[in-house]
Amino acid sequence: MYKNFGYISFIFRRVSGLALVGYLFTHMMVIGSINFGDEAFNRAMGFLQSPLFRFAEILLLAAVIYHAIDGIRLLIVHQFKITETRTSLFYAVLVICVILGLAGGIPLALFALEEMGIHIL
Repeated sequence: MYKNFGYISFIFRRVSGLALVGYLFTHMMVIGSINFGDEAFNRAMGFLQSPLFRFAEILLLAAVIYHAIDGIRLLIVHQFKITETRTSLFYAVLVICVILGLAGGIPLALFALEEMGIHIL
């Protein structure tokens, strides 16, 4: 049961969805900190601009990409009743996610490293 692609896709989708909800609450907390004054907002922004959170942005990007592309896959499977090619569609989703993740993640990583004083290019 735990080794079929539907279950793996389900777990990835749930984890990425929880990550997006966590980001949403963090985002509301930081934006809401402006109500406590400029200093509180600047402290929150300073904390979120640390290298740890710069690299967490890459994970957030991966979660957004996977959640969106897998949602489209689910719509295709359920709308057109395509059950015989579900495994192929799952692999296609993973390939598309890796390509888009690298296209967006590499610039984010280079920017984070540059802010840390590490110049690669």
